[in-house]
Amino acid sequence: MLPTGQAAAEAFYRLVDATYERHSLAVTSNIHPAGLDSFMPTTLATAAVDRLLHHAHVIVTEGASLRHAEATAGRGDKPLT
Repeated sequence: MLPTGQAAAEAFYRLVDATYERHSLAVTSNIHPAGLDSFMPTTLATAAVDRLLHHAHVIVTEGASLRHAEATAGRGDKPLT
């Protein structure tokens, strides 16, 4: 992921905060929650992770990327003709 601007980081935090203890929120990422501060300000990352993990069910997946395997086997997207 690329670094986000302050506005995007604040928007993500606002989404997390608005749903905290009121609604469900599913977040997927290839970055561990401890690494959110690598692309957003530490204070916002800490607050977002705190709320995300408070009642979370964390599912960790491992293994090779299926998209990468299909692409290298020639079964990926077909070129437009």
